[in-house]
Amino acid sequence: MPTSETTADGKGRLKIFLSFATGVGKTFRLLDEAHRRARRGQDVVIGIVDARKRQSTLDHMQGFEVMAPQIIKYGGREYEALNVDAVIKRHPTVVLIDDLEKKNPPGAAHEYRWQDVEQILEHGISVLTTMNVAHLESLNDKISDIVGIRITDTVPDQLFHKSEEIEIIDATPRALINRLERGDIFPANEIEQQRQTWFKEETLSALREIAMREAAGRVDEDVNEYRRKKRIEKLWATNDRVLICISPSKPSLRIVRRGWRMAQKMNADAVALFVQEKEPTEEEERILHDDFALAERLGIRVEKTSGKPLEMIIRYCKENNVTQLVVGHSDRSKLEQITKGSLINELVRELRTIDILVVAAETSNS
Repeated sequence: MPTSETTADGKGRLKIFLSFATGVGKTFRLLDEAHRRARRGQDVVIGIVDARKRQSTLDHMQGFEVMAPQIIKYGGREYEALNVDAVIKRHPTVVLIDDLEKKNPPGAAHEYRWQDVEQILEHGISVLTTMNVAHLESLNDKISDIVGIRITDTVPDQLFHKSEEIEIIDATPRALINRLERGDIFPANEIEQQRQTWFKEETLSALREIAMREAAGRVDEDVNEYRRKKRIEKLWATNDRVLICISPSKPSLRIVRRGWRMAQKMNADAVALFVQEKEPTEEEERILHDDFALAERLGIRVEKTSGKPLEMIIRYCKENNVTQLVVGHSDRSKLEQITKGSLINELVRELRTIDILVVAAETSNS
């Protein structure tokens, strides 16, 4: 039977404390919330929290049962990981799990900590967790463009958007840089490297704006969900549909992410289309596997057909009321464009009522 701490289907509730950079205060706020819930009589335990040797955080952890970590031996070293089985067996009302995006050491039950969280939620245990906005999977290209670093440990947008609550933890970029320079965030030997990457003021400002937009987008989702549950007629009506074209010849990850974010902003359906013209090579199979896997993680329906790509894209758009088309740059050389025509120009000519977005090619670090 569902309770105030479980959903209608008996799963635990997920709350994410979101910020734009390390050092803003997510973990401290996480513990604040834990103390508040404990005072209300909830059974709260710490699953895993990285205090980063900060005494204030260690002091704030006092009073809670801390679950013993799972010790994993790999490569002659010992690693600590969240003990998922122990948490499920203990079955508290709420468990604290810091750093949702963390990759687990080899030998753990799951590759990522967010997968641990999914399993715990399935057992009716609510989770309070933290993450930086840079680890949101659909933002991967944008973060790489801003920071110059490709984030490999990401959290699926589906899990992020299924959370019951997102609370943004904020600070000004200048205040955060001051904390860095005082040595409050990283050891002295790491400060200069951080100054050159994440902790440039313009970089922090951009990341902060992105975090604010994600939080604002979540508010919009909550409003729409409320209107749906209360059967309130929307003040606007939209039949927008975004079609994302997947190519076997080069990765479409950037295109998939861009199309998904476009659909989210428009409250539109998103569909990924792959047209098979010939039997894919082994390399093309690998590219398609990665593209389809990303689409699945983002909750995008993938449709596959065969034929001439240009003809099938145009047909699909006309038959399925597509309003936005997302494609990559054409592989045709200048000579081929002269002799065979430009694919983009042909799409524009045939689909005059559809907005077409041509996404920049994947960078070398994609």
